[in-house]
Amino acid sequence: MRRRKMTVKDYLNQAFYLDQRINSKLSILTSLREMIIKTTKILEGSAVIHTQNNNAEEDIIAKIAEMQDEIKKDIEELINRKKEIMLSIHNVNNPEYQTLLELRYICFNSWEEIADQMHCTVSNVFKVHSKALRNVVILKLDS
Repeated sequence: MRRRKMTVKDYLNQAFYLDQRINSKLSILTSLREMIIKTTKILEGSAVIHTQNNNAEEDIIAKIAEMQDEIKKDIEELINRKKEIMLSIHNVNNPEYQTLLELRYICFNSWEEIADQMHCTVSNVFKVHSKALRNVVILKLDS
């Protein structure tokens, strides 16, 4: 199966999707932390064998530590990806295009928020966005 070529828009959206993945993992982490609290409360109130209690808690704690490590790696990747995207945006020679692209792909603002900040209509934002995308050259940082 052939993979389609990444568009400029796909490239710029990478940070957004990575940010969404981090937020999802943070929700999972919160859920795991709540689970350990519930497990501890349940186990404290019952006469269950303590070795089983420790194993259940240890498993949850290990999953929490693993999730925290994943989140740290994703955050590092997000920072690097945003640096790359900003480099590409800053190489666009039009300040209006740069502002729009930063608001959308670095700050993750909605089209309505961008229109409000740029004091124009959403349809005008779409027109400027289309022109701005044609001026973006994908630049990669040296890893």
